[in-house]
Amino acid sequence: MPKRVLTGTVVSDKADKTVVVRVERRVKHPLYGKIIKLSKKYHAHDEANAFKAGEQVRIEECAPISKLKTWTVLDRIGAAKAVAIEITEPDALQPEAEPSKPAEEKKAEKPPKAKAAKKAKAEDVAEADA
Repeated sequence: MPKRVLTGTVVSDKADKTVVVRVERRVKHPLYGKIIKLSKKYHAHDEANAFKAGEQVRIEECAPISKLKTWTVLDRIGAAKAVAIEITEPDALQPEAEPSKPAEEKKAEKPPKAKAAKKAKAEDVAEADA
């Protein structure tokens, strides 16, 4: 019996020698007839820890390796879509703004809180009664 081969995207590569691959398939809805995407995640064995998240890979069915792993990664089809961008001038990205005020000035500008005002009123009433 031939082994099944599926194509999917690596979702996670955090575990040692294991990658999680999401395989999407397009199916026609039985009642409405609209084409919808269904996906399923497979745990696949990656002996060399060579595959990273975002890459397109082919996986092949195999004998159970562990409780969840019954697939092995065959090869890479496409590289990850996300690419690291190197910033040469960090000052060019930040707009020049006025320097911020020290924390002491910010505290001095804030009006007293409502709770403090209520406590002061309650103390005044207590003194007046006495």
